Amino acid sequence: MLPQDLKQIRVLILNDKENLERTLFRLDQGFELQFRLGPSLQGRRVTVQTNYPPEGQRFERNTFRVLTWNNPTGREDDSDKFCLLDIKVAGSYQYCFGFGDAEKSGGGYFVVNPILRVGSENRVLPLDCISIQTYLSKCLGHLDDWPARLQVAKESGYNMIHFTPLQTLGESRSCYSLADQLTFSPEFSPDGQNYSWTDVRALVEKLKKEWNILCITDVVYNHTAANSKWIREHPECGYNLVNSPHLRPAWILDRAIWHLTTRIVDGRYKDSGLSANITNKNQLNEIRSVLWQDVYPRIKLWEFYQVKVDSAVEQFRTLLQNGAKPDHNKTGGKNGLIIIQDPGWRRYGNSVDMNSALETFVPHSFSPQHIEECCHLLRQKLNQLNEEQLHIVHQHQEQAANCIVGNVMYERLAEHGPKLGPVSKKNPLVTRYFTFPYQDMTLEHEMQMLDEPDKTCHFLAFNGWVMGDDPLRNFAEPGSNVYIRRELICWGDSVKLRYGKGPEDCPFLWAHMKKYTEITAKYFHGVRLDNCHSTPLHVAEAMLDAARVVRPNLYLIAELFTGSEIIDNVFVNRLGISSLVREAMSAGDSHEEGRLVYRYGGEPVGAFVQPSLRPLMPCIAHAMFLDVTHDNECPIQLRSALDSLSSSAMVSMACCATGSTRGYDELVPHQISVVKEERFYPKWNPSASPTSASEVGPQTGIIAGKLALNKMHQELAAQGFIQVYVDQSVVAVCRTAFKNPKTHQYSTDIPPMFIPGKIEEVVLEARTVERHTESFKKDDNYINGMPEYTVEIKEHIPLQESSVVNEAGVTSKGRSEFVQEISFRNLTPGSVIAFRVSLDPKAQKLVGALRYFLSQFSLKYRKGSIADENPSEVLKMPLAQLMSKLTLADMNVLLFRCDSEEQEDGGGCYNIPEWGTFKYAGLQGLMSVLADIRANNDLGHPVCSNLRQGDWLMEYIANRLKHREGPLAQVGQWLEAMFSYLKHIPRYLIPSYFDAILVSTFTTALDATYKLMSSFIQRGSSFVRHLALASLQMCGVGRFPALPALSKKIDNVPYCISPITGQKEQCCVTVAAGLPHFSTGIFRCWGRDTFIALRGLMLLTGRHTEARNIILAFAGTLRHGLIPNLLGEGRFARYNCRDAVWWWLQCLQDYARHVPQGHCILQSPVTRMYPTDESEPCTPGDQPLYDVIQEILQRHLEGISFRERNAGPKIDMNMRDEGFNVVINVDPATGFVHGGNRFNCGTWMDKMGESERARNKGIPATPRDGAAVEIIGLSKSAIRWIVELHSKGLFPYDGAKVHRNGEEVFISYVKWNEQIQQSYEPCFWVSGEPLDPNEKHSDLVHKKGIYKDSYGASSPWCDYQLRPNFTIAMVVAPELFTVERAWKALEMAEEKLLGPLGMKTLDPDDMVYCGVYDNALDNDNYNVAKGFNYHQGPEWLWPVGYFLRAKLHFAKMLGEKTYAKTVTLVKNVLSRHYTHLERSPWKGLPELMNENGQHCPFSCETQAWSLASLLEVLYDF
Repeated sequence: MLPQDLKQIRVLILNDKENLERTLFRLDQGFELQFRLGPSLQGRRVTVQTNYPPEGQRFERNTFRVLTWNNPTGREDDSDKFCLLDIKVAGSYQYCFGFGDAEKSGGGYFVVNPILRVGSENRVLPLDCISIQTYLSKCLGHLDDWPARLQVAKESGYNMIHFTPLQTLGESRSCYSLADQLTFSPEFSPDGQNYSWTDVRALVEKLKKEWNILCITDVVYNHTAANSKWIREHPECGYNLVNSPHLRPAWILDRAIWHLTTRIVDGRYKDSGLSANITNKNQLNEIRSVLWQDVYPRIKLWEFYQVKVDSAVEQFRTLLQNGAKPDHNKTGGKNGLIIIQDPGWRRYGNSVDMNSALETFVPHSFSPQHIEECCHLLRQKLNQLNEEQLHIVHQHQEQAANCIVGNVMYERLAEHGPKLGPVSKKNPLVTRYFTFPYQDMTLEHEMQMLDEPDKTCHFLAFNGWVMGDDPLRNFAEPGSNVYIRRELICWGDSVKLRYGKGPEDCPFLWAHMKKYTEITAKYFHGVRLDNCHSTPLHVAEAMLDAARVVRPNLYLIAELFTGSEIIDNVFVNRLGISSLVREAMSAGDSHEEGRLVYRYGGEPVGAFVQPSLRPLMPCIAHAMFLDVTHDNECPIQLRSALDSLSSSAMVSMACCATGSTRGYDELVPHQISVVKEERFYPKWNPSASPTSASEVGPQTGIIAGKLALNKMHQELAAQGFIQVYVDQSVVAVCRTAFKNPKTHQYSTDIPPMFIPGKIEEVVLEARTVERHTESFKKDDNYINGMPEYTVEIKEHIPLQESSVVNEAGVTSKGRSEFVQEISFRNLTPGSVIAFRVSLDPKAQKLVGALRYFLSQFSLKYRKGSIADENPSEVLKMPLAQLMSKLTLADMNVLLFRCDSEEQEDGGGCYNIPEWGTFKYAGLQGLMSVLADIRANNDLGHPVCSNLRQGDWLMEYIANRLKHREGPLAQVGQWLEAMFSYLKHIPRYLIPSYFDAILVSTFTTALDATYKLMSSFIQRGSSFVRHLALASLQMCGVGRFPALPALSKKIDNVPYCISPITGQKEQCCVTVAAGLPHFSTGIFRCWGRDTFIALRGLMLLTGRHTEARNIILAFAGTLRHGLIPNLLGEGRFARYNCRDAVWWWLQCLQDYARHVPQGHCILQSPVTRMYPTDESEPCTPGDQPLYDVIQEILQRHLEGISFRERNAGPKIDMNMRDEGFNVVINVDPATGFVHGGNRFNCGTWMDKMGESERARNKGIPATPRDGAAVEIIGLSKSAIRWIVELHSKGLFPYDGAKVHRNGEEVFISYVKWNEQIQQSYEPCFWVSGEPLDPNEKHSDLVHKKGIYKDSYGASSPWCDYQLRPNFTIAMVVAPELFTVERAWKALEMAEEKLLGPLGMKTLDPDDMVYCGVYDNALDNDNYNVAKGFNYHQGPEWLWPVGYFLRAKLHFAKMLGEKTYAKTVTLVKNVLSRHYTHLERSPWKGLPELMNENGQHCPFSCETQAWSLASLLEVLYDF
């Protein structure tokens, strides 16, 4: 078993309604395929099925099994769950998935490559190593002679032979027209012998074991030879006029054209200029005239498509006279005459659907007059329809005439055509479309035979192909007009086979072809599927399934002419095609040929190292790239003989299967016809004379060059060199000769070439040269080539012995790029030279050292690794050991820190000119960008260019860390030492190895990070761990202390030396509200944001000490019974929010619950910065935390009223004077914390108007004065907790003394808690009932079944606005809510407020709703100017967490069904966040989105509370 980091795992993400039947996924045996759910399927009960068989069982295409889900975390959060397949069997397999009632909501295919083996030791032959040569089997002679003729393939370096079919051929002698699919052709047996398939197997095995050559042959499923005995006995196997009567008109046209041939031969049209010898285009026009004037009128094809009007009208009249009514069950009450096509396709055989006639032509009465009126209307309509059919048939005949004339033009006049000569019965005017196994008679007599099924069953349609036709359509089936329009390029020797929909439609044919397939698979290692694009897919599937039963690792190739890679994929997917034949001859010039080399295989030089676990990516079909195929024109005829070698060399450099056809290497200057060629191939003789026609040897044609090229191709593929575009191991230079140098002037000025590295040797240099011998003369008995050309070749020579190039010295291109300049002196057209290049010795050593140190992270780097004898001291220690010394605060520096954070330290994030700046200075900034570059091997990316151009980025990364203290500096030194190797290797390799170093460092850092976090994170899903990184992203230590000093009595408070004062000072971690806008200075820390985020980012991740420090630091800033919103280091704090103190108390409660012995924090000393409300910042004595809590509660009960210090533009340039007045109290009647006014905004919805133009400046958009719903929930939660603490003896106070009406009274916390409980639903629930006694403003209700957003607002209508804030109260104080009412409100919120990522901050039905936030817009619109609608519609992310937690809580109370449905919703919503998180270069979740989840450019790209609230949801699972 492979080590886990070497096991290749591919992940296929499933998305709802994603059908990938036309997308190709290829896998090798030994891979693991994992199916995982995409966002649209998360939370659903998805079932994945596949027809990939269980181990040891046989593949059945229509048998699917359900795969089992694996959930690594074992938690309700199963976002990581997957089902897997261990891929061990070659073939094509289908998968599909569905959920609920949908059987299938998506699916696709994956193709598993076969494993081929050669030699007596059965060594693996990789598909990319294949070098194939095609042989026309009929040209091999007797089987005894085959080894001598096939030895040419062996001696030319091929390792696979493709035989055209070895079965008995039809009378046309076409290699692909088989008379008997089951027998080995007798022509291969000499007199007195009777060779069989057993003898073929012996030869095939000999070639495999002794010659290391595999053998494949064709399977032909589309047609059989017209003279096949079995097709005469089983005419139902073809398309005849009995089982396919729709072909009757086409057959008549075909016979008419045949009779036209006989009349032309007989000279009947000589007088009009149409003789048998067609030599000019005027005669083509005469053919067209004869068709229209003589042929078409005679056969009257339109009659097959028309209705006999008189009969139909008479039938209709009789029905009306009998009072017939239409059957509405059949017509559906709809008008419209329906014509029924005659299933027998007789003349005037079409009929009228009388129900439709009765429905359409309704008489006013059944009087004779009215009946005749209807009959007249019907007659008119039928005549009209017949006229339309006449027009359609006219179009068919026009196309038929065009095709007939076009065929004659090609076959008799075109320069590139076969020039068949005079029209004769042997070479008719055009190829016949149907068999006619009877003596000719008159056309009229033949047409009478249509009524004799015992004869018409033998009128069989020939096969062919249709240019530009849909390859997925069977052109012989009903609905196709190919035969009548004469659009078929017909093979007049081969009958098209009719399989029907399955074996039951034609049992003999299916059984016969299955046996044929099994014979082929038994004796050959693979098959070529002939005419694949016209083979019915269901037939090919069934036959190839049978073949793979016999030979599981069947190698299947095909050539497709679909014109579309997407349609190609349909065939590759359904049939499991291993390689698609591609041809270099399709290139019009050398540039296009080079593009094909790159297109069909390989990666760019310096490609990135891909992880072993990665997404399964769509790909193109594996190519079998041939210099020429056996059924195409000879390249010498189109290019020149000199081009043969150079084009072959280009083909050989493609990282895919390659090959040729026999005759190409021998420079046969004409196409070797699969139909007409009957000569034999020459045999191998190493001493063959150049002029010998019967033998070939190393000096024949380009055979010696092809041997060297095939060896080089196989060596490179076997050793895994997959990088083309001039390979890093072998560089090939090919000068093509598309045009003959004798007639075309080629430039002699060839620019020099610079090859990076050291040229070890010239692997080969070869060129095609003329020699003094007789010119080519076509031999009568053997397929001979051009003797006047041969190849000059040298192999494995030093550079200085080259006759093609001049040696030049080594040149330095920069300090680490060593290149050799090559100038050409004899690179004539048709020449090839290939260099074996290695890194220069120094670079080899450096790369080896790099790989040595990288091998600590993955075994894949062991190959080529070399230990450095004198490594840097820091490299002697494993990186994981260095990382283990880092704190999570250190990880913030190593991995994150945005540009403004770095600027605070005097630096900044790395910038690449004309591209941009990385999001983070730490490794995550690079990893976000490199992830896409790596996956796409995008070496042209500006980051890669920057790395190749200089060492700046490497130095930036290392120096940034080296200048830090302690372990971080050591990590910087480790990176610097690794980069010191990297800087001195060839620049083209730097991006790849830079990425390898960064990936290794990053993953090691993540491993170390998770070890420092809680078990919830360590055992959590990938989503949980991604979110947990927000704890590093947001929590760090800045240059300036953001928190006021903690008591010196507190343990484990971090200290550092101030870079400014040089003094020792506390350096506690703080939480940035959001990046990049709220990350530094006084705007980094906000009380509300910190304590909304603290539970998720610190408590759930296990950062308890740091959370404690933040809690105590904020406690020290208490003033007026409040903690500040804007902290400003405590010295510039603003106490202008009503909710922050309650979020602080909630966080304190969470701390006590989550942290072992967490209640002990209540005893912790707090250093009060402001001992009194009016005191200046100072450091007096400490007081216990519980006293701070008591002060908060007492001050609220007493009532808080003050004016902000420095009120005015100095602290807020927009707020009106009244807004600086802060008033908060507890309503004695309800217990609700109440406060604020219409000129300030004391909750998180705190947008202050800024536009003078729109006149909203100084007006809060959402004052939310009165009792804000979330504050009621938070205060209830805090008081309930205090009551619990007191009952356990953990809190010394059970109430507080306050002044009421001049008297001191005691208010118990128990009573306060009960008061809120009793008051909440009567005050906040909006029932919508007119007589509800609790409803004071029923006229303001516009949504019922919700909870108010506030109670007692100065503008009462604001209370009734639907916002997401009530869900916060549900989570922190669920006891306030009645379950049924809570659920109604949550359903309303889901319907109206829930967006793709966030929650709308206001009901979209509200008159002031606006979902697009634009803080730069200043116009006259009061509601939106200068971002006034910040909380009036835009979709904020953090409330989603509370909404989902509330849904889960109350769903549990409503039963399993409701809970299961809610879990589905939660997972589905969270999956969208996971997708955004993964795709975001910030690796975060934004502050807010515009309506419907659209990006908001004014939002923080990553926000602390957005990330934290989702972690809390996942923790609740």
